[in-house]
Amino acid sequence: MAFLGRSNVGKSSLLNSLLGVGGLARVSRTPGRTQQVHFYLVNEAVFFVDLPGYGYARAPARLRESLIGLIEDYLTGRDTLALALLLVDSRHEPMPADVDLARWLAARKIPVHVVLTKVDKVPRGRWKQTRERAIAALDTENVIIHSSRTGEGTKNLWQIIDHRIAWVRSAT
Repeated sequence: MAFLGRSNVGKSSLLNSLLGVGGLARVSRTPGRTQQVHFYLVNEAVFFVDLPGYGYARAPARLRESLIGLIEDYLTGRDTLALALLLVDSRHEPMPADVDLARWLAARKIPVHVVLTKVDKVPRGRWKQTRERAIAALDTENVIIHSSRTGEGTKNLWQIIDHRIAWVRSAT
């Protein structure tokens, strides 16, 4: 299970929220802090993998390129990858880098589900519109909302994860 998205989109917060362990994955207000691949073994059965964020403009070009290469190598080199969770900040339109990554994943037939993070910062009346905007921009129906702060969407996200893990296990 790979967690990927732009810098400061909430990958570490989502991991901590899903696993119910605050501080497991390091959370920072400063974008671009995660510059390695971090593995978390869940229930001695599946790895949750926190990939570096992409799109952090203040990082040196060489570092940005190496992180993109690291992400691509990880995603394409895993036959057992059950699902890529593409995190997108629900407060904003999906950015070109998000759209490019969604297309890149689709072209390689990597299963992906989009998680709109930080939904607690969007008025509840706009959640449907926010989700529909992401569906259109990223060309996928696989979009779920989530808030690490309130827990909104956590149960549904676990159902998606469990279903995908079960499907992959039954296929092997």
